[in-house]
Formats: sequence, C-alpha cells, structure tokens
Amino acid sequence: MTKANVFLISLSLFCCAALELHAQQQPPGVIVSEARVQPFPLSSEALGNARANEAVDIRPEVTAAITAIHFEEGHSVAKGDVLLELENSEPLADLAAARAALVDSGSQYRRSEELFKTRVVSESQLEQLEAKRDADRAAVNAARARLAQTVIRAPFDGSLGLRRVSIGSIVNPNTIITTLDDTTLIKLDFDVPEVFLARLEKGLSVTARSAAWPDLEFRGVVTSIDTRVDPISRTITVRALLPNDDSRLMPGMFLTVSMLKDDVEALMIPEQAIVPERSKQYVYLLGADNIVERREIKTGRRRPGQVEVIDGLAAGELVIAEGTQKVKPGQPAIITGRIEN
Repeated sequence: MTKANVFLISLSLFCCAALELHAQQQPPGVIVSEARVQPFPLSSEALGNARANEAVDIRPEVTAAITAIHFEEGHSVAKGDVLLELENSEPLADLAAARAALVDSGSQYRRSEELFKTRVVSESQLEQLEAKRDADRAAVNAARARLAQTVIRAPFDGSLGLRRVSIGSIVNPNTIITTLDDTTLIKLDFDVPEVFLARLEKGLSVTARSAAWPDLEFRGVVTSIDTRVDPISRTITVRALLPNDDSRLMPGMFLTVSMLKDDVEALMIPEQAIVPERSKQYVYLLGADNIVERREIKTGRRRPGQVEVIDGLAAGELVIAEGTQKVKPGQPAIITGRIEN
C-alpha cells in the first residue's frame, strides 16, 4: 500500500469521526406545541338514585291501642293534620289529677304569701310551697305531653303511603303505621370522578332520564357536594334537586344523570406530550434559549388527542410533543416543527 493510499484512508477516517462528533454535538430536533386555554365544557354522565325531599316512617311514641284512623292511603296531607288517635283514657286521667294537684298547691302558695306579710308563715315554708307549686305545674306539662302523644300528626306536607294497621291494633314505637314523603322535589344523588372536583359547584345544571319515562327529560340543579372522596372508587357524591310537580318521579327510582357546564375553559396540551412515570405525569418544555426543562404536572379531564392540565403549567409555554426520548433536561434542543393544539 502506497503512502498516498494510507493518507487517503486516514483522511476518510478523520472526516467520519468529525462528522459523527458534529452529529453528537448538534442539539436534537423536536416538535413542540403551545399550551393554550380553550373551551372545554364540563360534561359527565352517571347513574343516580332518587330520594324524597323529606321522608319519614310514621310511628307512635307510646304503646297503646288505635281508636281512630283519619287518613287515606296515597292522599296528600298538610303539616299538623291528624293521622291517628290512640287510647287516651289513662293520659287524660293523669292530666286531670295533675291539674287538681296544681290548683291545690297554687291556692296554698297564694294564701301563704298573704300570711308571710304578717310573719305568720316563715320564708322557708313559703319557699317549700312555691317549689311544690312549680313541681305540680311541671307535672301538668308532662301529663299534657303524654296526652299529645296519643294523637299522631303529619310532621310536614306530603303524600302518605300504604296503611299497615287497623283500628284496635296495639302499636308501639317499633310499629310503622304508614310512610310520609314530600316528593314535590326529588333529591338525586350520583357519583362523579374526582377529576371533576375543581369544576364542581352549586348551581350546575343536570338532566336526568328514567326507563319508566323514556321520552321525558327531568331538569334540575346541583345543590350540594359531599365533603369526602371515596378512596376506592375515586368518586365524589353530588346531590341535585329536581322539580317533581307532576309526581312522575318516585323515591327509589334509578336515573341516568347528565351534568353540563358550557362556560368552562381549560389549559390544554397534546396527549402525546405527557410522559408518565409511575403514578406521576411529566412534560418536557423548551424554556429560555431553547433549554429543555422537565416538569411535573397534574392532569384533569381528557378528550381525543388533548389533556387538561390542572397544575404545573402556564398558558403560552412550549411543551415537546414529539422527540421527548431524544432530549435531556438542561440541554438545548432545536424546534423542527409545531403542532397546533
């Protein structure tokens, strides 16, 4: 091999090494996208259970026989309406005896007051008589309360359920006489994923559908949000109120719920810009002088091709959408293209 050939081979090897070194020193090319605030309506579907606005089992407070029934099954009643009367001869007798004792103790106290002025009755005797009068007055109030317990009244406006007793039945506090439900409003409880938590608020509109009324849509608003997220399902319970003036909805019904808020905006980035690592989410950004930065973010809702960023990113920042595997934090990169987000 001649000296000229050796020189040419050495020159060729030197050029290849130089080109390789240059390629290694050249910053990698990446495709970026700008984080932008965009309309992203809040929409969620769930299954909910209907509950009465107010509901109670009508039970007696005392053990006694039923002497009169004043309601009809399925009828509407107003607060305070008499539903049932129980045997009251013993409470009546107790009240009469208590009243008689109060009249006697009251009379004795009044006479003693006059005698106390003339020092015939001592102050301690007057105090004892006053205490006796007050005790008898309390006994009258207690007897009156026991008598009131023999009359069962509706605690609020509502519709009665089935009657489960008859006249002459002996009832006690464990006996359910009937049920009372206020269904003019229906409470609808449903669960939504915790990623919606930042957007949930009272007043959000909801619509509900029932298999019993497939052609009807029931509208309401969110009135309350639970204070705890279920650690297993990662959902939170939301309660909405639905008007039910036509009484089509009943407690216990199963409803499909849709929740929508149109005027919601969110910070969005391309889905391919997300770099998951264990349970965390990261993105690579191009900062000043196109230096690469790795940053942890918190993501929210998703839609095809896009992810909502809840925390860790600001509008206008450039995230690397393609080429994340070629870059390293702290080193520069070259923008070779952009993706419109």
